[in-house]
Amino acid sequence: MTVERGFPAEEFEQRTKRCQAEMADQGIGAILVCTEPEVRYFTGFHTPFWQSPTRPWFTVIPASGKPIAVIPSIGGASMSATWIDDVRTWSSPAPDDDGISLLADCIREVAGDGAIGAPMGPETHMRMPLRDVDRLRAEVAEFVDVTDIISGLRMVKSEREIEKHREVCGLVSNAFDELPNLLATGMTERQAFAAFRAEILRQGVDDVPYLVGATGPGGIDDIIRQPSDRIIADGDLLIFDTGSTIDGYFSDFDRNFAFTHASQGAKDAYRAVWEATEAGLEACRPGATTTDVFAAMNEVLKVNGSLGNDIGRMGHGLGMQVTEWPSHTATDDTVILENMVLTLEPGLLWEPGKAMVHEENLVVRAAGAELLSRRAAPELPII
Repeated sequence: MTVERGFPAEEFEQRTKRCQAEMADQGIGAILVCTEPEVRYFTGFHTPFWQSPTRPWFTVIPASGKPIAVIPSIGGASMSATWIDDVRTWSSPAPDDDGISLLADCIREVAGDGAIGAPMGPETHMRMPLRDVDRLRAEVAEFVDVTDIISGLRMVKSEREIEKHREVCGLVSNAFDELPNLLATGMTERQAFAAFRAEILRQGVDDVPYLVGATGPGGIDDIIRQPSDRIIADGDLLIFDTGSTIDGYFSDFDRNFAFTHASQGAKDAYRAVWEATEAGLEACRPGATTTDVFAAMNEVLKVNGSLGNDIGRMGHGLGMQVTEWPSHTATDDTVILENMVLTLEPGLLWEPGKAMVHEENLVVRAAGAELLSRRAAPELPII
């Protein structure tokens, strides 16, 4: 593995300064973030302890200077090992005052006359009890929405971030290449999922937190369910869609296979989503919009007889979360910028109850899309 682990302090300094420049333009005195990817984005604090929902964790970005961590004491040592100097802790859990007084004091100290910002829009949440949110508003101030600042920063990746995506996409591509050697008719879905997950880990990823898919006789109607004890048979189709990680950065792409043979309808549907992806790759350029990309892919699907796609989008941003801003939809209209890391995910219903979805990962460069995942075969692979 060649990817650099973590980031040097200068990476976080650059992120913070870009954030503070936006804050100054909008009259924001301090921003509060409290979700895992946002705290990690500004501090480098990376731990699986977020799996526990018991304790809240806060980071305050002041108008100038380094972010301030306001966190449970159990995380004090780990946070102090990051580039952050000011780490304020309390003993948690403390349901009557789980860090809220400490947080309110910090915000009052640094915000001055500026507004208090927090991400409040789509794909954000406040990771604390609602009563604590109400108390914080009462003691400090109402929040103003700074989703545009946070999403704008996170959507455009640094070269160091892109290298982590490239590494994990390459490893997962290797695992997909091995899949025909791992699976066979007579296995159960559960056995197939376990074999593929083990192969992804064997290739060297850190974790496989997201793995969905399904098999079906000649077609698939639900691509995100848990595996069952259904036995894979001749003529089945298979889709695997995995979000795997290296150093906390995701891949997210799928591959489709058929066992022994496939119908012409299935082959045609596969070719349709592959060609739609080609159209998406061509459309995905700086200055275009996510809606342009959606339209380019959707036109190919319609020409190829799609019965519809009610999933809502055909791809999205990728980063420290398996799905991030923006979304390729008919109305999103986000302007695509250089160094965005995106997925393309066209899907169609080719017969009633039979769906076909294809996904690739890319980074946007000045000249257009650069693939991070290894491009899928243009024809439906047969195992």
